[in-house]
Amino acid sequence: MRNIKFYVLLAIAFISLNSVAQVSKEVDTRDIQGGMWIPSLLEGMNAEEMAQLGMKMSVKDIYDVNNSSLKDAIAHFGGGCTSEIISPNGLLLTNHHCGYGVIQSHSSVENDYLKDGFWAMNYSEELPNESLSATFIKRIDDVTDAVFVGVTDTMNEAEKMKIINQNILKVNKEVEKEAWQESYVRSFFKGNQYLLFVTEVFTDVRLVGAPPTSIGKFGADTDNWMWPRHTGDFSLFRVYADANNRPAAYSKDNVPYKPNHYLPISLDGVEENDFTLVFGFPGRTNEYLPAIGVDQIVNVLNPAKIEIRENALKIVDSYMRKDDAIKIKYASKFASIANYWKKWIGESQGINQTHAIEKKQELEKEFSKIVEEKDLVGYKTLLSDFEKLYKEIESVSLARDYWIETAYRNVELLGVTFNAFQLEQVYLRGGEAAFSSRRDAIIKSLEGKFKNYSAEVDKPVFEKLVKLYADKSPKEFLPSNMVNVDFTALTSQIYASSKLTSLEGVTELLSGTAEEVIKKLNEDKAYQFGKELHTVFYTKIEPKFQQLNLEIEAVQKKYMKALMEVFPNKRFFPDANSTLRVNYGLVQGYSPKDGVTYTTQTFLKGVMEKYKPGDYEFDVPQKLQDLYNTKDYGQYGENGKMPVNLLSTNHMTGGNSGSPVVDASGNLIGLAFDTTWEGTMSDLYFDADIVRSIMVDIRYVLFIIDKYAGATNLIEELKIVHPKK
Repeated sequence: MRNIKFYVLLAIAFISLNSVAQVSKEVDTRDIQGGMWIPSLLEGMNAEEMAQLGMKMSVKDIYDVNNSSLKDAIAHFGGGCTSEIISPNGLLLTNHHCGYGVIQSHSSVENDYLKDGFWAMNYSEELPNESLSATFIKRIDDVTDAVFVGVTDTMNEAEKMKIINQNILKVNKEVEKEAWQESYVRSFFKGNQYLLFVTEVFTDVRLVGAPPTSIGKFGADTDNWMWPRHTGDFSLFRVYADANNRPAAYSKDNVPYKPNHYLPISLDGVEENDFTLVFGFPGRTNEYLPAIGVDQIVNVLNPAKIEIRENALKIVDSYMRKDDAIKIKYASKFASIANYWKKWIGESQGINQTHAIEKKQELEKEFSKIVEEKDLVGYKTLLSDFEKLYKEIESVSLARDYWIETAYRNVELLGVTFNAFQLEQVYLRGGEAAFSSRRDAIIKSLEGKFKNYSAEVDKPVFEKLVKLYADKSPKEFLPSNMVNVDFTALTSQIYASSKLTSLEGVTELLSGTAEEVIKKLNEDKAYQFGKELHTVFYTKIEPKFQQLNLEIEAVQKKYMKALMEVFPNKRFFPDANSTLRVNYGLVQGYSPKDGVTYTTQTFLKGVMEKYKPGDYEFDVPQKLQDLYNTKDYGQYGENGKMPVNLLSTNHMTGGNSGSPVVDASGNLIGLAFDTTWEGTMSDLYFDADIVRSIMVDIRYVLFIIDKYAGATNLIEELKIVHPKK
């Protein structure tokens, strides 16, 4: 365990003092971009690098437990995005697509906030939201020693994890924090380090403003992950607290939250090579996978998932285009399906374009050579262990993805059967009392689900996707009820007879005693079909996948430690895991392919060039057209043009959506919302030559709030600065 601690400390130091002393003179700036760094551990190498790139702040300005710092303005929004406080009255800025589900929940055909936008002109007009939270990080503690107490090298991985999990529970129980605060522990460097996060979770978060989708989602799926981009991807919320400025459930007596820090907003714009710092909660990366692991993702798993979602999208899109009610119901779901479908395509292209697999293979050859030269016995079989395990896991991983993408995510009826399947399992394990509690929770969750459901749309999706599943999933994991089946006839029978296609039908099926409900469910054709899929998943697919994955994780943990020992002067940052991180870069364009060069900025002129009247992706509101035609940009324009989006080299992923982009002095200059298509491969391999993140220029955000919406009440809350002037 002393060795593990040593290499964790080595990872934090990252690079020798001698190398740090030389960094400002000898290192290409491309070599010091990329990485998702822990904000409490920026002293040393990170501070040197940020200064070299142009940062004027100190690391204490970014993260400080005892004094106000940037971290105090950053909130985990809804558990899946990032947001930032931009006023002394708790005004919260995030992406439009992060607030999309909330905006949709308040919308109807008669009062369509997605189509028309929404703006609260005073506190009383702000809309409360059930189950929406904003989480602030109060401090970060290293608890590695406490988590590893009792863990020995002689234990197998399952035994180690049992003790580690017990220790984590103990750490969370004993942590010093206020009564209204919460905490959690996360692992870093593939399980070689553990950090504890003390948080404050605010659950009274109200909708304040959102542009229409023709601005907030301009370009929609066609432009998603693409550059040049022209999207005003932002929405506004407000955090409310009790009279003591502490978290509280929604109450009319709550008041706007008073933050320890909020972000000043710069109207000076950006120039090529300006420093950019992004603060947020990136979801998940796998930068240290072996070459064989990346190869399997790109050439086996991604193609299968892409094909499934592509077929689902085509069907849903055809219905959305001809029915406004269906368009509203499926808007958020369609965007969710399309997002990762397109990401996986770009990820695979980027990996191939940068020759990432070949570069990882070269690194592994160098690794093996050094291991042999130094006779590092414990590391000699790591790469061969990877090769064996990835070959074993390939077919079950593929079967698992077919189940997830078909039965769990994209066929909604099968999702309902999965809820019912879980209910039956709860009854078999816990009896009538457990059954009743779970039934109530399922019915409540399905009320929201069926609000945005159409059996007419779901039926052709079911037929297409279950046939794909049957044709292409590995045969050894295929349920018997998917073999030699006429799926057209099966689909018709199921959707004509099943009660699981409506809330009324589900409520009827789930009424009665547990035995009565289970009997009725097992007589329903949809449930019969889904139950066999879910049973095979839990009895054959998931157990084998988890067993092999646990073995891979054990090798990966050792490999991570080995990499840091074998290459002590290389840069290593912990993979993203939805915890607070800092990344830094520069405003820069790039050349995605020969003969093509992308500049750093787009303007409102580009919106008008893409304008297609009546098109749901590229329509432009008349008022925005008028503002463009009269060049009425107020204080937000630049040389007669209205900036819209910008590019930087920052390393981001899902979860960074809504992250603030701040300048060298900590002023807000943009709002992160996307990565360029080729750059989506940065989850697996970062290359500063091709990875670019896309941000909304903060001047476009303020222009829309002020000149388009007329919500000057919100502008008056802000602290606007001109640092360059």
